[in-house]
Order: sequence, then C-alpha cells, then structure tokens
Amino acid sequence: MSRHLKMVLPLALVFGATALPSFAAEQTTWRLFVADQAEPTIRALDPQTGKVLDTFKLKAPAGLSVSDSGKTIFAVERDGAEVAILSTGIAIEDHGSHGDLRVEAPRLLDFKLEGQRPSHFVDHNGNIAQFFDGDGVVKIVRESEVLDGKAGVRTVKLASPHHGVAISYGDDVLVTEPHPEKPTDELPIGIKVLDKNNAAIGSLHECPDLHGEASSGNVLAIACKTGLLLVKAGADGPEIEHLAYSKSLPDGKSTSLLGGKGLQYFLGNYGPQAVVLVESGNADPFRLVELPARRVHFAVDSARPQFAYIFTEDGQLHQLNIVTGKISKSIKLTEPYSMDGHWNLPRPRIAVAGDEIVVSDPLKSKLHVINAAKFEKDREIAVEGKPYNVVAVGGSGEIHE
Repeated sequence: MSRHLKMVLPLALVFGATALPSFAAEQTTWRLFVADQAEPTIRALDPQTGKVLDTFKLKAPAGLSVSDSGKTIFAVERDGAEVAILSTGIAIEDHGSHGDLRVEAPRLLDFKLEGQRPSHFVDHNGNIAQFFDGDGVVKIVRESEVLDGKAGVRTVKLASPHHGVAISYGDDVLVTEPHPEKPTDELPIGIKVLDKNNAAIGSLHECPDLHGEASSGNVLAIACKTGLLLVKAGADGPEIEHLAYSKSLPDGKSTSLLGGKGLQYFLGNYGPQAVVLVESGNADPFRLVELPARRVHFAVDSARPQFAYIFTEDGQLHQLNIVTGKISKSIKLTEPYSMDGHWNLPRPRIAVAGDEIVVSDPLKSKLHVINAAKFEKDREIAVEGKPYNVVAVGGSGEIHE
C-alpha cells in the first residue's frame, strides 16, 4: 500500500479494536444479533456458548444496522413500514487511560421510526439518519436520546419518493436529489446540503446513479457512476469534492462502500467479481482486486485494520490484505451459494467479533466461527430457521462492582 495511507485512531467503542491496559477486573464480552431471512425474528446470542440470550419478534424480516457506538441496533423492516430499535446491552465508556464496560440484558425499545419502505441507515457521530424510500422522507434522531426514551425526531421531506440516503452532518443534512423524470425507477442524481431549517445551501453536487456511502476517519464517501464524492468538515459546513474513477479501471462502478477502521481507505464492490480499494491521497487512488468467484458479502476488520474479508459464491471466505491489495488466505466454509436470482435470497453474511469472524449459513441453519489470527474454522453455532443478517457487538473494559 502507498505511503499515503493514513492511520485512523479507533473510536472509543470500536468493536474489539480498543486496546486497554490490564486490570484485575477487566472483562471481554461479545454478542451476536442474528436476523432470520424469512421470519420477523432477531436472536441475541452468546458467541462462546451459542446460547440464545433473547428472541425479539418484529413485524417483518429485517436488515440489521449497528450504531457506531455499538449501543443500539436499528432493525430496518423494509416490508414492515418501520424501524425497530434494540439496545444491545453493551456499552464501553472511554476514560482516556481505560474504558469502563457495562453489560446489561439486550432489549427491544418502545421507540420506533415509522414510514414506508425504510432503506438506508447512516450513523454520523451519534446522529442517526434513516431514509424511507416510499415516502421520500428522512427521519433524524440522536442515539443518546433514543436510549434515554425521549428522542426528538427531525423530519426532512424531499421532492418525491425514491431510493435515497441521508447523512446528518452537524446542523446540516446531506440528502439525495431524486431523478427528475423517473424518481422511483432510477437512482438519485446527486447530493444537496440542507441547513438546520431544511433550506438548501449552495447548488447540487452531481453524483449520477448514487448508491452507497461510508465513513473512514474524518472522510465521508458517497458512490456514484462516475466516481466518489468525498465529504470533509469545513469552516462553513461540509466541503464536497468529486474523485473520478481512474482510467486504469475497467467499465463499472461501486454501489456499496465500507470505510476502513484504523487505516483510512474505502472498500467497494466493482462489478460482480471484483472489489476496489480507494485511497484518495494516492496518485492512482483506485486498486482493483479480482476475485475467484462472484462476491456475496464483504466486511472490514477494526481489530486487525490491515485486513478485510470477502465471501464468494463458491463457499469460500477470503482474507484481503489491505496493504498489498491481494488475497492472502482463503478457507472453504459452505456449499456454493449462487448469486443468480433475487438480491434478498438467503446468502451468507459476515461479522467480525473481536478475535473471531462469524459467517452465517442460512440454508444450513448455522453460523461458522473462524479464528481470525489463524484464519481457521474453530466451531459452528446452530441457529433455528435461516440465520441471515448478523452483526457483532462487544469489546473489553473494566468492570466496577
């Protein structure tokens, strides 16, 4: 990797990435939250024992989005017209030289966000922006207020329903601009910045076929047909610049982005059988990584920031070395999962839980647990139904009696 690669300081709660000094009362706790593909059910599991800690019933099957702090999970029920919110029961409070770990029972909160066809969830510094495609509405809440049970909701109504995204950026909010002629059929055409009164600041930042966003360090990236929009904080609000795809890349685009933790980079899909590493400070900021089969899912590792993981349809999990830009190890985990067919068919998903990598296997009703250091399978966890979306929350900290 280029010398321009930046180191990014970890967050106070970065799932397992926070290095703490040794205390007599130090404890490490992890939880897995697993959403069923067919049933409106989320199970909270202890990854070490496989024990189900609790089961939560929803209105519809849900996608799971964990907040940056790890304190909440937003269960996006696209066909249920709501977003349910869970308290994970795990919190690590930063005290500079160490972190205090607080562990409680997970619970389903009474507070929900309601609207038609909820889609993209974005957490930016504890401000949650949830987009509702069917209404063309953004609802913004503060995570701390949600947990306190007294959340105020900022609502932003856009020009028309569309498949969009929003990011709460201080007092401002970045919102997608729908296609002017076919808003429900075509992807958005750009980003507008709205002030605290929902009035537009400046002109449209063009971003055709907008889909996908992520943050790494102090940079927010938004994927377009033509490249990425890069957003940084400026003296007068967000500053946005366009980073065009390199001419060395084949035809294609990213529609899903992940942000590096510990190292500043972005990882995006690029066509069905490749991913692209993006480092905006490099002379050539894009590096294409070809895969041995079509990509199913991918995830970054905050505890080992030089690695990301990619699952391909031949049933293999691959370790991607971010520094070299090459696949360093691969392991066969499941039977093949074809990428043909509907996007929401039951297929494996990846989560990183401290020193372990967890891969769901929905057609076999189990989770595969891999030792991250050895990159070897350690065990399996049987899960009822079709375990699909999985997120991991946890870390280490000092327990005070």
